[in-house]
Amino acid sequence: MNFAQSIAKPQDGAETPLRSVQIDGQVVMKIVKHCKEQSPTLVTGQLLGLDIGATLEVTDCFPFPSRSASTNAGVDEEADEDEGANYQLEMMRCLREINVDNNTVGWYQSTYLGSYYTEELIETFLAYQENIKRCVCIVYDPRRSTQGSFGLKALRLTETFMEIYKAGEFTFEKITDKSISWQDIVSEVPVTISNSALVSAVMGELTRGPAGDDAADVVQADLDRLSMSTNPFLEKSLEYLSECMDDLAAEQQKVAFYQRNLSRQQLQQAQWAQKRKQENLARRAAGQELLPEEEDANNPAFKTLTEPSRLEGFLITNQVNQYCNQIQDFSQQSLQKLYLVSGAQGVGSVTPGVDSSA
Repeated sequence: MNFAQSIAKPQDGAETPLRSVQIDGQVVMKIVKHCKEQSPTLVTGQLLGLDIGATLEVTDCFPFPSRSASTNAGVDEEADEDEGANYQLEMMRCLREINVDNNTVGWYQSTYLGSYYTEELIETFLAYQENIKRCVCIVYDPRRSTQGSFGLKALRLTETFMEIYKAGEFTFEKITDKSISWQDIVSEVPVTISNSALVSAVMGELTRGPAGDDAADVVQADLDRLSMSTNPFLEKSLEYLSECMDDLAAEQQKVAFYQRNLSRQQLQQAQWAQKRKQENLARRAAGQELLPEEEDANNPAFKTLTEPSRLEGFLITNQVNQYCNQIQDFSQQSLQKLYLVSGAQGVGSVTPGVDSSA
């Protein structure tokens, strides 16, 4: 029994569509702190809260223990998973004793440059959604947040994709029947951050400065947006995008190889059927017993070919789209910053100069 099954509770609002995720400000700070401290190591944690109507409220969270070095050395992974599940149950029991919300509503995980479209994400979602129908995954990217953009998202699997994936065959025929595309695997849920009145008052007091002091309202996030050092981020994004394109080309080659083999097999089957008909015509004319014209299981031409799964290709396509959007957003921001700096310095153009003597 996995952890999701052990903590599953009946949910009255399971049939209500989930429209938004409301996260407490303290929970956001815990997630950011955990992901930043462990970066670049990827970490995960549990989300706790309340499922109310069309809104999923996340009121608390706690981190999962990191895998020990012994696990990487080859220790039984099932024993490690059981130990992790026991830790989570014990943690939730302690939270329940101090009257803290202990209803599981999903999990959070860190990512690097938006690289989170993996089969592991899909399998984790299915493990949770078998018992917690409206769970979400909060994804936080510490690297993107350093560029002045808050890299936090709430993700869910679509119902159509879950039906196909549970059937176990992610083939072209199944995809065509359900009219599903690569964009229909994961959906993003709007996220709102809420704070109590007391927290809002304290934050207002901390950011308030003397009367007439405009600089007092400037925080570190405002300064991060003016950072010109976006080149490393863009270079890494382009590098990962290139790797994804290579992976996508490899997946397309697998599909093309299957299509070629399928066409060759269908041609062999047609030739065999035509040859068998001609043989039967000759045997009928000679008064001999006719040969069966049904498919021969022992004939290599009728051997069933295994169609490659399209899931990996769909996930890679989503990842490519994620990288393209990141590159587009940060390129636009970089260009705007260049125009801002050129205007402040009295430079007429940001276009690199061309050496006429070259």
